[in-house]
Amino acid sequence: MTPNGRSRRAAEAAAGSRTPGIPVPAPPPEPWPSEAVAEGSLGRAVWRLRSRGCWDDAAALLEPFAGRDARAALRRTELLIERCAFTGQGWAAAEDALRQAEALAGDDDERGGAACERGHLAYTATALHVRDRSDEASAALGRAAALLAPTSRGRAALDYRRGLLAEQSASPQSARAAFRRAHAAATTHGDALLLSSTWRHLAGLALAEGEKAEARHGFSESLRLREELGFVVGMAPALVALAEVVPAAEADRLRAEAARLFRLMGGVPTWLGEELPSSPAPAA
Repeated sequence: MTPNGRSRRAAEAAAGSRTPGIPVPAPPPEPWPSEAVAEGSLGRAVWRLRSRGCWDDAAALLEPFAGRDARAALRRTELLIERCAFTGQGWAAAEDALRQAEALAGDDDERGGAACERGHLAYTATALHVRDRSDEASAALGRAAALLAPTSRGRAALDYRRGLLAEQSASPQSARAAFRRAHAAATTHGDALLLSSTWRHLAGLALAEGEKAEARHGFSESLRLREELGFVVGMAPALVALAEVVPAAEADRLRAEAARLFRLMGGVPTWLGEELPSSPAPAA
């Protein structure tokens, strides 16, 4: 029986035996699961949906908790911002979720996490040419840096996003330093998804400097991690990146596979479409 079912039956039983004139207290709201549950059954369900680009469905699983728990609100915000980054849509929903996470933040770590997500949302809007919010992104990430303790798990994501902002501002040395800090922290915390991203961006910087072997290693590691994780929605970009540094025949195979996954995901990430081979014509 579900927790909601137990609460409903308990309320019905109490209503049938209550003393007239004495109100029956409402059942308590469903609590945010313990970390073991949040990282277990609920976490696995959220991941399965997220990894296949079903961000709205994943966010809906967290919605019952996000109205009163800062951790749940922050996770839900991250999902909805990722949806914006992959689809270019859902900005209003992401802003609403972010404001909720900011309102619920109760300590420096939670406030720093919310500031980091604000910086990420502002960066994403700028990168996708929705609106230039680069100043907001810089200010928010600076605020996150002041709030997050040096040992906080949130530091890895913060450094990664500072790397993205520096890369966007054509500051490759600052970007590389930030990505390396993020890479080291992600390694320490065992964050394989973040590692797949730091590998990719460090490889991109290496390629820009003509270090093709180093770039190939980084792009290969990024793809390997995403395959092992089953992060299907993020595999097409990793395949396209690797195709830049391999022989022509292999590059064609990688781009064809990326195009197949792109179509399978319903044209996500949207910004990748122009870099992929056209869909085959339907059979007559």
